[in-house]
Amino acid sequence: MRKALAVIWAAALVGCTSAVALEPIPGSITYNGQPRSRLAKAPAGSPVSHQFQGQDGRQYHETYIIQPDRSLKLVDRYAVDIPID
Repeated sequence: MRKALAVIWAAALVGCTSAVALEPIPGSITYNGQPRSRLAKAPAGSPVSHQFQGQDGRQYHETYIIQPDRSLKLVDRYAVDIPID
């Protein structure tokens, strides 16, 4: 039984790590490639938040992780619908 649970657990972890990478959209920091300026003082692995209004009028919140080479990796994005009064 333990062996079966270990196999299921391992399969679940593999599924989590093989998720499709997010692609930048217009307004994302990395939409036209990596930014020219590098975040020199923040340590690798640090999160960077970014908020912007998309072309569709929705407010987007993105999270990036600073990589060891100082580039940014987009790891999360969610949209918030702005209520219209």
